[in-house]
Amino acid sequence: MKEYNCDLHFHGLHSGGVSKNMLLPVIAEQAKLKGLDVCGTADITHAKWLEHVKENIVEEENGVFKSRQFETFFIVQTEIQCKDLVHNLVFLPDLASAENLREKIKPFGILDSWGCGRPRIRISSKQLAEMVFDCGGTIGPAHAFTPYFSVYAHFDSMEKCYSELSKKIFFIELGLSADSYFADLIKDNHNYSFLTCSDAHSPWPHRIGREFTRIKMKKPCFKELEKALREKEEKLITLNAGLDPREGKYHRTACNACFTRYSFEQAVQLKWKCQKCGSIIKKGVRDRILELAELKEETHPDFRPKYLHLLPLAEIIQFSFGAKNPETDSVQAAWKQFVEKFGNEINALVDAGEEELRKVDEKIAENIIAFRKGLVQYVPGGGGNYGKPIICKTKEEFERIGKEIEKNLNFSLQEKKQKKLGEF
Repeated sequence: MKEYNCDLHFHGLHSGGVSKNMLLPVIAEQAKLKGLDVCGTADITHAKWLEHVKENIVEEENGVFKSRQFETFFIVQTEIQCKDLVHNLVFLPDLASAENLREKIKPFGILDSWGCGRPRIRISSKQLAEMVFDCGGTIGPAHAFTPYFSVYAHFDSMEKCYSELSKKIFFIELGLSADSYFADLIKDNHNYSFLTCSDAHSPWPHRIGREFTRIKMKKPCFKELEKALREKEEKLITLNAGLDPREGKYHRTACNACFTRYSFEQAVQLKWKCQKCGSIIKKGVRDRILELAELKEETHPDFRPKYLHLLPLAEIIQFSFGAKNPETDSVQAAWKQFVEKFGNEINALVDAGEEELRKVDEKIAENIIAFRKGLVQYVPGGGGNYGKPIICKTKEEFERIGKEIEKNLNFSLQEKKQKKLGEF
């Protein structure tokens, strides 16, 4: 049995807001540079994408699918939105079962137009679960806590969403704005395995693998994945790795237009209308979880693995250079240096020795080491705006910046609302 780094949630070209480079050969190539062994196929119920998948993966042995071009394995996967506004993450044994599921959901939505890679269908999540189970697949809520399309945005429990089928569901995908600490404050979630996946719309390594799950499997295939999710006492899921929740774009309660952050109490007082710009305040993942939490301190079931907070290497390099974004040429050139030296990004971030890191680039190495020591503060994300990491050089700087962030975290209700041009 071997441990595999798995990122099992992607979107292809036929979903909205997706990079033109989001193609299976590119995903497979970039996955190896990232340090991923197994990826999701993305939007398998879309006819054109299904054909693309058939052209680019081969069934190496029964139920084991591999890229035709690279040493990357794939598990058949899609995401589906139901009429209850819950996004569901679906895994299937093979391409025949994907075609079977396509036929079952086809009467209830448009599957093959542009933007329908993640189809929106007119049945409940419970009804979809029944269909997935009939096809031999498994299902669970995607990004379970986000404020627009998730199980905990619209239901107070898994059972209220999936009814009796909640007992046949084995996993919850956490999403970028939550981690094991937050999710396990809801006691019912102790019944489920957690998946950490990127939900990537771009194939570059600051997107894919920004969240991944390390899983023990005999073979990288659906059957072994389902066993790992179901047989919790065997502890086959050995690591959840992902962003610090504060970096997620829905972590804190904030205005969905100007991104001004509010405490939950402030938002209630303002009737969820932004005092600064007048737009809607959206409840953050943190406040939604605390609203539902039965537990007041960190508690986990025995089978729950460690959660490792990640910061993508390209973001660390971007911070080191003061670059505008992680896709600039200088950032990508430095990223390639580290990957060529250490084999893949995960090795460079987590495993490489400090002196070896310094031989590649002293400044970047110091920031990687600071990240490993936990010397990262965050201006938390909210309202659809990603959080901003700040890497600190010393513990004193870390504490000082933390106090400054906390002081300026929420909008002051005493501050007068700025007049608009037409109001003068």
